[in-house]
Amino acid sequence: MRTELDPAGLDPTAVYRLLTSTVVPRPIAWVSTVSADGIDNLAPHSFFTVSSVRPPIVQFTSVGRKDSLRNVEATGQFVVNFAPESLFEEINKTATDFPHQVSEFDAVGLGREPSARVAAPRVAGSPVALECELHSTLLLGDSTVVFGRVVHIAIDDAVLDQGHPEVTRLRPLTRLGKDEWGTLGEVRDLRRIRYADWSASN
Repeated sequence: MRTELDPAGLDPTAVYRLLTSTVVPRPIAWVSTVSADGIDNLAPHSFFTVSSVRPPIVQFTSVGRKDSLRNVEATGQFVVNFAPESLFEEINKTATDFPHQVSEFDAVGLGREPSARVAAPRVAGSPVALECELHSTLLLGDSTVVFGRVVHIAIDDAVLDQGHPEVTRLRPLTRLGKDEWGTLGEVRDLRRIRYADWSASN
């Protein structure tokens, strides 16, 4: 037996809760920007993924018009900082609706470091930073999808294994439903099967 639901007949908040509780776990883009007035902003966005590799483009969605979106539109730049488990509480605090003139870096007490290619600072304690220049935006209802071309990548050597980021060292933090967050559980390794090898694998 299933519960059958028509999104068109539901309150938007109910749809949001259903989608964010079933599209899980979601990686977090911890987006740092700087306003036209020079105020640094930092906020987590859990509607986030890779869009393209050639060219390298990532995307995050601003639900409503938040400071991250306004700053990206004004400057054309942003940084996606990796959200590690070790900064769980700080990441949550940066989701607070601080006034526009307040920097989350200062309010939460997070260290900055300068970026190599963009004006927005990087989170000093984050193991990976993807510096981006705005590629385009797409308005979808009450949300805006932001596409950024990755122009520089900075990775902490401590999370590398033979030059490749290693997930048990990265310890990613993810968003689930309600007020739930996810941490890295069991990691399983399984190669894809080529069609040429399909009969041999069954």
